[in-house]
Amino acid sequence: MIKFDVITIFPEIFDSYLSESLIARALKKKLLKIKVHNLRNWTKNKHKVVDDSPFGGGIGMVLKVEPIYRAIKHLTTRREKGKTESKKTKIILFTPRGKKFNQKMAYQFSKLDNIIFICGRYEGVDERVAKNIADIELSIGDYVLMGGELPAMAVIETVSRLIPGVLSKPKILEERALPLDGRGGKGFIEYVQYTRPEVFSPKDGVTWRVPKVLLSGDHKKIAEWHEKNRKIIEK
Repeated sequence: MIKFDVITIFPEIFDSYLSESLIARALKKKLLKIKVHNLRNWTKNKHKVVDDSPFGGGIGMVLKVEPIYRAIKHLTTRREKGKTESKKTKIILFTPRGKKFNQKMAYQFSKLDNIIFICGRYEGVDERVAKNIADIELSIGDYVLMGGELPAMAVIETVSRLIPGVLSKPKILEERALPLDGRGGKGFIEYVQYTRPEVFSPKDGVTWRVPKVLLSGDHKKIAEWHEKNRKIIEK
């Protein structure tokens, strides 16, 4: 089982996400654990303030290092049944300048026992978190979001589907996963897909048809068509 710990100042954002679809089923089957933590629980001030204005001036507020340090210390020193938790743990800080998340990373993360996500907000997180606490600074794309909650969901979903039993049809992974010779890890094949109806007409005079080869029943030709129309993800 893999456990995801999410540190955020908006824990309610995850409520509907964790109660729907395959993630909810995987949690019920105890194939994975997801625990969302409110960063404000690790503050020591009366009003549970987790941010402050940046030194040197600037627009916006910055999340403070102190509550994040206390949260990580608590999560990484927990004891279960008298034993310390596994050392196969990674602490991930989401930031636009981080390494780009990809399928190869997802395979690597799926081998871990515990992943701790630090979800930034406002203008960012005190740089001492990146330098001294996080193992990895991660980004899910070349754009700026309002916080790290959506990236955390993206990583949780990408990693979770690689855990045995999470997908109802695990053969999907077997058919589409492939080794990347000389580069380590694995890649992923994405095929062009069609389903019924064979012909769809959005308006008079316009028809969108399924390629005839897919309706032919000729498995060799269909395989060749798939090969020509595939996309390899994670190069």
